[in-house]
Amino acid sequence: MAIDTERHDKTLVIRINRPEALNALDVADMRALNETLRAFRDDSSLRVAVLTGAGQRAFCTGADLKRTLPPQSSFARSYFAPYEESVGDGLYVRAITLSELNLTKPLIAAVNGHALGGGMELALDCHLRIASDAATFGLPEPRWASVPAVGGVSKLLRAIPRAVALKMVLTGDRIDAAEAHRVGLVSDLVRPDQLVDRALELADRIAACGPLAISSLVTLATRSDDLPLSQSVALEQLLWGVLRDTRDRVEGRTAFAERRTPHYTGN
Repeated sequence: MAIDTERHDKTLVIRINRPEALNALDVADMRALNETLRAFRDDSSLRVAVLTGAGQRAFCTGADLKRTLPPQSSFARSYFAPYEESVGDGLYVRAITLSELNLTKPLIAAVNGHALGGGMELALDCHLRIASDAATFGLPEPRWASVPAVGGVSKLLRAIPRAVALKMVLTGDRIDAAEAHRVGLVSDLVRPDQLVDRALELADRIAACGPLAISSLVTLATRSDDLPLSQSVALEQLLWGVLRDTRDRVEGRTAFAERRTPHYTGN
């Protein structure tokens, strides 16, 4: 299987490992990635995940076009079928629509090379994105008479200035790492050999915070996209109230007063 994992304390590193195919995903790989992220979501001992690709050439280049040919069955049948059946029946994009997993723990994309098509959509579905200075980003689907199917257009329009996003979407052109950093698609640029270390450093800083607070912030960031400002602020106040009487919040204040590192338990 092309999905490898390794644990670093409270962080899970998930690596797409098909460098010979520029880390393109066949249906089995998509299922494995989905299952790995579900396991991460449900493991209370893990607080952050890092998603990256093997090798230096690609983060992920989306679906393996040679192994994801159109099926014989109709789209309508696949669309209304249960998840497992629909994925096997040609609607494989459901397996890499990470927003449907409802992750409340941070997922960091460490983009080490080309992030194209579904690979860029995977990066857009991550809460944070950092990149090597050799990375590129693009949604080339219109060049092959198709469109992104995992929310790439909608999420790109929310991630960077509209004019830049539409230029990328309508031409299928790539942007390089420097431009991605300039327009805010990624937060950090590093040398390729520093990428995973930087991601782990960032993950450690997140994991040191109160886990319920981090889950609340991820929830707020995710749900506020579709909310008017007044409702977003109301949700923010509600989440503040949810956390107000938790043991971790008391521990945070106590540790601050005692000038020591807090010990959070997620309670």
